[in-house]
Amino acid sequence: MASKRVTTPVLEIEYEHAGEAGAPPVILLHGFPYDVRAYDEAAAILAAGGASVYVPYLRGFGGTRFLDDAAPRSGQQAALAQDLLDFMDALGLEKAVVAGYDWGGRAACIVAALRPERVRGLVSVDGYNVQNLAYAGEPAPPDWERTYWYQYYFHSERGRRGLAENREELCALLWRTWSPTWAGADAAFPASAPSLHNPDFVDVVIHSYRHRFGLAEGDPRYQALEDLIAKEPVITVPTVVLESGDDGVGGPSAEDDREYFTGPYDHRVLPGVGHNVPQEAPEAFAAAVASLLE
Repeated sequence: MASKRVTTPVLEIEYEHAGEAGAPPVILLHGFPYDVRAYDEAAAILAAGGASVYVPYLRGFGGTRFLDDAAPRSGQQAALAQDLLDFMDALGLEKAVVAGYDWGGRAACIVAALRPERVRGLVSVDGYNVQNLAYAGEPAPPDWERTYWYQYYFHSERGRRGLAENREELCALLWRTWSPTWAGADAAFPASAPSLHNPDFVDVVIHSYRHRFGLAEGDPRYQALEDLIAKEPVITVPTVVLESGDDGVGGPSAEDDREYFTGPYDHRVLPGVGHNVPQEAPEAFAAAVASLLE
């Protein structure tokens, strides 16, 4: 993939592109603590199949930078969704298939729900990835809660320092524990590790995990969008939900989210696949995206 840059109202976004520029557009969105390398194989498959594939680095990752030094380093879900819309606008992409997991899946779901005219189809790992902040204080099943230790760690100053001082060790640990059956995690991590040294990485990550629990204020720029998200909008666009069979964080929840999808819907379970779905199962991920281009 070729590395490029585009300027939006808030960011200069670094992204990679594969395929012919005039072909049907696909946008692939990574999560935390991953980067665009997660899509190397899937993007190549899609480009060979006739798609124009765009893979941006999210805010706080890789070469993506804030234009204003004083801008809040927000990691809230509305910021990620607005970044996706701004990215599409900057590239002149009126409509695209959007696909993602973790943070990227959240941005894709929100845009699909609130701006369906911009989304040809959606691939979302683990269902409806939109956070209902009103229920942030409600406990999850204990088996799930123990896997969220890193979120609670980031709520403290000790956790912020731990992420800043040990970012590669901590994130490599998350890769391994979130994908317990992926034998290639340790070998793949070094290619993505440089993205974690973005100067805004720590601030964006810490804000993300504090905002979602009501421990940090959001950026006022995104409040109107957060208000719309709080209504839990349904997703009407054609959707493929991929569910990991061996995800090491949280637990299976995609079937519980079915009511949020009112358009064409396909639920596919991937046995033996962990949290980093596109990198662990690139053929299956690419096939899900390609099915929405047919």
